[in-house]
Amino acid sequence: PITLYGTEAQKQKYVPKLATGEWFGSYCLTEPGAGSDANSGKTTATLSEDGKSYKINGQKMWISNAGFCRLMIVFARIEDDKNITGFIVEYDKANPNGITLGEEEHKLGIRASSTRQVFYNDTVVPVENMLAGRGEGFKIAMNALNVGRIKLAAACLDSQRRITSLGVQYANERKQFK
Repeated sequence: PITLYGTEAQKQKYVPKLATGEWFGSYCLTEPGAGSDANSGKTTATLSEDGKSYKINGQKMWISNAGFCRLMIVFARIEDDKNITGFIVEYDKANPNGITLGEEEHKLGIRASSTRQVFYNDTVVPVENMLAGRGEGFKIAMNALNVGRIKLAAACLDSQRRITSLGVQYANERKQFK
């Protein structure tokens, strides 16, 4: 999302840390009542009186990398906007800024990735950490997911190719009943 929709300053500040692996990121979109209908999320972002920051309040669930990320892309609704807005939220365990992590999810697979709920309680985010513009979060969310869907399809096709090749090799080399 930062690469596609961030300002030049956001890209310069965050992309190098993410690209080198110094920081890990997480994508905080899904909520208990807003999964497939991502734009119906209840997490809110309220502009401070001085106009310098937003306070984010709400809950996200099934957040990959939550247990070890340093940066979160968080989607929240400002006032009664039709669409959600995206925010870049830094997370530091030593200074959690109103962010609390739920217990680790026990998954059947993908165990190397931490998956947790994330709770925001008056989490302060500078106004310059808004991604794109107000109300553009739904577009950001869908376009970012589309890239992942393409990569997942390519990975599945490659896996199928490998499995088929190994299956044919095994069938051709197998010795049974003399």
